[in-house]
Amino acid sequence: MVAGMVQNRRSEGSGARGSYAVGDERRLRILDAAVEHFAQRGFHASSLARIAKDVGITQGGLLHHFRSKEDLLVQVLERIDETDRDRFFSQEFASTAQMFAALVRLAEYNGARLGRTRMFNVLAAEAGDPGHPAHAYFVRRYAEVVDTVAGVLRHGVDAGELRADTDVVAVAQELAAVMDGLQIQWVLDPKGFDMTGRFRAYLERVARGIGVEGAQGM
Repeated sequence: MVAGMVQNRRSEGSGARGSYAVGDERRLRILDAAVEHFAQRGFHASSLARIAKDVGITQGGLLHHFRSKEDLLVQVLERIDETDRDRFFSQEFASTAQMFAALVRLAEYNGARLGRTRMFNVLAAEAGDPGHPAHAYFVRRYAEVVDTVAGVLRHGVDAGELRADTDVVAVAQELAAVMDGLQIQWVLDPKGFDMTGRFRAYLERVARGIGVEGAQGM
């Protein structure tokens, strides 16, 4: 009897885990479909009904996983942030050169994901409207990016890698602007425009401009 109860509980547990796995897989498919819809149509013109249809579920089924279109948008953006942090920025950088190398790898990664990069460009432009549901996200994201990059550059100044007169906040803001601008040009001409090569060359020029000659870490 006890053995039977244990077996039943195991079976029930296995069934529950299987249901969770199916739910997780469906949630990821919804997020992937949403990326394509937001990239092609922007936030306002995208519809939950069309996203659900692409996934093969009803709109009600989609709303079981995400409360609203706004919630879906936020979850898409947060998933991208989490992926990028884990892949490229999970550890502290020992030098400015190490951070620049990570940024080049990020550009390469984005260059292999046209839909994701197109979506980011579209939403960033839309989010200039304070009423857009992603406005707060992009304001916070750019502030965090600039703060993180400026912090590494400031460490480079303190370590003697970079010139003492380096305006670390200005350089960080310029890096973010150049990377986003190159992404826009690449999305317009993904086969003919070398986004990663242009960004790498730009970082090399920046390093020469702010680096201390002969210093380690540059």
